[in-house]
Amino acid sequence: MNVFLDQSLMTEEPPRKDIPARERLILALDVPDATAARALVRQLGESVCFYKLGLELFMSGGYFELIEWLQGQDKRIFCDLKFFDVPETVARAVRQLKDRGIDFATVHGNDGMLEAAAREKGGLKILAVTLLTSLDRGDLDDLGFQCAPEALVLSRARRALKLGCDGVISSGLEAAALRYELGSRFLVVVPGIRPVENRPEDDQKRVVTVAEAFRNGADHIVVGRPIHRAADPRGAAELIQSEIARLFPG
Repeated sequence: MNVFLDQSLMTEEPPRKDIPARERLILALDVPDATAARALVRQLGESVCFYKLGLELFMSGGYFELIEWLQGQDKRIFCDLKFFDVPETVARAVRQLKDRGIDFATVHGNDGMLEAAAREKGGLKILAVTLLTSLDRGDLDDLGFQCAPEALVLSRARRALKLGCDGVISSGLEAAALRYELGSRFLVVVPGIRPVENRPEDDQKRVVTVAEAFRNGADHIVVGRPIHRAADPRGAAELIQSEIARLFPG
């Protein structure tokens, strides 16, 4: 079960922000509906305190009722709907979220969209999506981007921070370059956390382990299927929490 540990990476000190260690793990609630989400949250108990709610749950209904229920359980909320629309529509969508006690929301758009979201965010932290972890260099070529993933991520992150976003969603493979080029004053949230041996059928391509993500500069990691599909989901979550505690002692 100890598939996430990479002992060769445990000797260096990871970057630090004043974030409680157990809040660095965000569980992706990628389940069919709110009933399944509540069941998983109850099963995980105190092993997870931060949850990401994405498009599948939004389309199933009861999204905001689920958010309120999670808040009643003292959980933190990451609204991952990747807003992409004309800037005024993005601004109005963010305006709907900012007073709901949600911690993070994602925007996956151009400068105008990012600027509009940042203008309306209030206490909500806006995270700009740089490049989906399901895409690699071959996919970029197909989409017409004549550059390496790292160059695209850096370019998008640089613009997002200048426009007022609070951080970025980035593969752990690019996190180190982000920190080196742009410093530590912004949030880096890393999805695509997998065991060293990624499953062939997995749609995530640019993946890292828990230790690699934090060594490279992540503030939070997002984990879904490695916990959902474990024989003991709570045990799998606690294993990751134990590794995070070793990386961020005290």
